[in-house]
Amino acid sequence: MRAALLLVTSKRGLAGGFNTNLNKEAKRRIEMLEAQGYGVDLHIVGRKGIGFFKYLGRKLETARIDIGDRPTVEHARELVESLIEGFGSGRLASVDLVYAKFVSTIPTPPTTLRRLPVEAASASQTGIRPECSRKPGPAGSPDKPLPPWARGAAYRGLVETAAAEHGARRTAMKNATDNAGEILELLKRTYNRQRQAQITQEIAEIVGGASALQG
Repeated sequence: MRAALLLVTSKRGLAGGFNTNLNKEAKRRIEMLEAQGYGVDLHIVGRKGIGFFKYLGRKLETARIDIGDRPTVEHARELVESLIEGFGSGRLASVDLVYAKFVSTIPTPPTTLRRLPVEAASASQTGIRPECSRKPGPAGSPDKPLPPWARGAAYRGLVETAAAEHGARRTAMKNATDNAGEILELLKRTYNRQRQAQITQEIAEIVGGASALQG
């Protein structure tokens, strides 16, 4: 039995450990699925994830670098259409999404969510009582709500990762600017100390020479 994993990364660097954390989370999830006996179909968005798993020698079912920091619903549809079909036909047992959850501009933790099959959190887990519950009829769960829901879930992953990438890059650039400022201040102090020491030495030599002439 096979399982699919959709990883969303960025296509550019200079964002600190943003992409590294996403790649590590995806690698951990793949290893867990393989330990359970599943073969994993890997679908990746973003040059950083593609490069990482190609370096590891992983086969990629999908590699998209054309989805930038402005993802659309159409992008999400293109990504999940084959996954929905594979799950509906029974070829795929599950579909997992690895993305950067946007909490704020600073915490953007890599997150793994199971998108298919649909797993609703219980009220005891969320603390929220659902307004309604849907139970399958005699023929099972309806198929029509599934594609829109899966597309929406994929779109959420794309959008949150894009927002988290901007936040991570802003934080990384601020840290780099602060570090550069600290180094500049250190160099200024070092230069001033050396310059002062040189001036003091020259004054001492002049005074010593004048004393010798008077002497």
